[in-house]
Amino acid sequence: MPRIDKYDRHILEELQRDGRLSNVDLADRIGLSPSPCLRRVKALEATGAILGYGAQLDRETIGLGLTVFVNVKIERHQDASAAAFQAAVLELPEVVSAYLVSGESDYLLQVIVPDLKGYQHFLIDTLLKLPGVADIRSNFAIHTLKPPSPLPLGHLAV
Repeated sequence: MPRIDKYDRHILEELQRDGRLSNVDLADRIGLSPSPCLRRVKALEATGAILGYGAQLDRETIGLGLTVFVNVKIERHQDASAAAFQAAVLELPEVVSAYLVSGESDYLLQVIVPDLKGYQHFLIDTLLKLPGVADIRSNFAIHTLKPPSPLPLGHLAV
């Protein structure tokens, strides 16, 4: 992990809140002049602390109103079978996050689709055809209590 001081932490906090901040505005908020601020941002990008920048979209407004959490159990835990499943999942745009988990299932996928009919199509035509799939359990999000939010940075030294 790269050494992150109080300025770097503040940069990360501010950019998580608003990735469109100009360097001048960011520098003002963290108490540095623009040149050192920009150097720090570039260093955070180079070390991988900042992976990229993007817009947060309202799923409902753009017609993606159904969030499904899918627990997947695979048939065999052999390297080739698991690798084939993982490679296939990485190619699916409907899967917005995927985790290897412990417990009753092997993977947890977060799937975003327009509606129940869209999920039915995705399940039958895509998920069930992935290599090594033995069982699928779906949980539908009824209401979002807390949307994706900035990462907590309180553990970083200041």
